[in-house]
Amino acid sequence: MKSTTIDKTIQIFQQHSGRMRTSEAIRLGIAPRTLYALRDSGQIKEITRGVYQLPDTPLDEQTDLVQVALRIPKGAICLISALAFHNLTTQIPHAVHVALPLAAEKPRLTYPPLRLFWLSPSAYQAGIEEHKIGDVTLRIYGREKTIVDCFKFRNKIGLEIALEALREGLRQGCTPATLMEYARIDRVERILRPYLEALA
Repeated sequence: MKSTTIDKTIQIFQQHSGRMRTSEAIRLGIAPRTLYALRDSGQIKEITRGVYQLPDTPLDEQTDLVQVALRIPKGAICLISALAFHNLTTQIPHAVHVALPLAAEKPRLTYPPLRLFWLSPSAYQAGIEEHKIGDVTLRIYGREKTIVDCFKFRNKIGLEIALEALREGLRQGCTPATLMEYARIDRVERILRPYLEALA
């Protein structure tokens, strides 16, 4: 392979935070055979199926979220992963929590480990924010929606985590009115209200 092709490909990677999906690389003019040759020679690494990065690309705490954003475009980061992103918990997520619409297929992703939650259209669509990590757009629920979702899924993640998030959310300025608005969408008004009244 010509060194100019290699140099150009590495330069394109560098312009995109050192990490790209196969489809994005092809769109930018990198041939699949170039990707595979660079992977085989160790000049790029396949960090998960269809996602490549330069070996010296620094890993950060958001790397798993970036991989999920790249590989599961319909997913939205939720629950403990979203709490950690918004600094609403002391918990360390051992898997990336991802919400999907009811009709979505189960993602085929070997890494990072996932916990999947299927939501109704209204619950899924409400409260999604977009945040940039490098040049990757991360779809993640905002603070209030995440707190309410924790009460919705309290039997799966634990009521203590939901209460900790509610206390910290109120301290950070989340408003009871907005929390109750999402509680109506999630159908947990009766569950959330007494805790909110006790803490607000």
